[in-house]
Amino acid sequence: MQKLTAAEENYLKAIYRLLEEDLEKVSTNEIAALIQTKAASVSDMLRKLAEKGLIDYKKYRGVSLTEPGRKMALHIIRRNRLWEVFLVEKLKFSWDEIGNIAEELEHVNAPLLVRRLDEYLGFPKFDPHGDPIPDEFGELSSKPRVHLEALSPGQAAKIVAVNNSSAAFLKYLDKVGIYIGARVIVLDQIEFDGSLELLIDGQKTLHVSREVSANILVMLQPS
Repeated sequence: MQKLTAAEENYLKAIYRLLEEDLEKVSTNEIAALIQTKAASVSDMLRKLAEKGLIDYKKYRGVSLTEPGRKMALHIIRRNRLWEVFLVEKLKFSWDEIGNIAEELEHVNAPLLVRRLDEYLGFPKFDPHGDPIPDEFGELSSKPRVHLEALSPGQAAKIVAVNNSSAAFLKYLDKVGIYIGARVIVLDQIEFDGSLELLIDGQKTLHVSREVSANILVMLQPS
């Protein structure tokens, strides 16, 4: 496996994340927005990754991952998500504190360390945000899931993941008592603004905005 710089790994991970949104190709501007850098800098990096055979890139035609690039991206994501599990389960960090630390640790490319970490953690399938952890062969577990905002009054579900992993959003969820694994029932949808009234774990009633419910993924449950 090629040795990449931390910056190159960050680009591969960003391209993979954008392609996950059912896109065949992503634009330079989309990558620049996600990484928070200038489009000119993105173009320079894309040329380097294309020379290494990790992406297909033609100016003004978008970017896609080659098979070696996809495998590399999955290895990076695997390291990141395993470290997130370790930080939360073993070091007792809260889920809004782990992003920057895991992004530093993901660049430690030591296959034996990663295998031992996976074994130590009990081979977890999902990270603290509910995202699937690739196994050592790049295979991902999946759960049938929909956005909370798509549910109608009376439907029940279990929260399985969040789309937004920013510290501000995760702190908000902690404050109002929403967490991965919580059982929710939609009591009402407000026509005016699309907000939802929820019953959390059969005990607590809560109103959430459409923006919040659009960033929470759930698995439908029997009512």
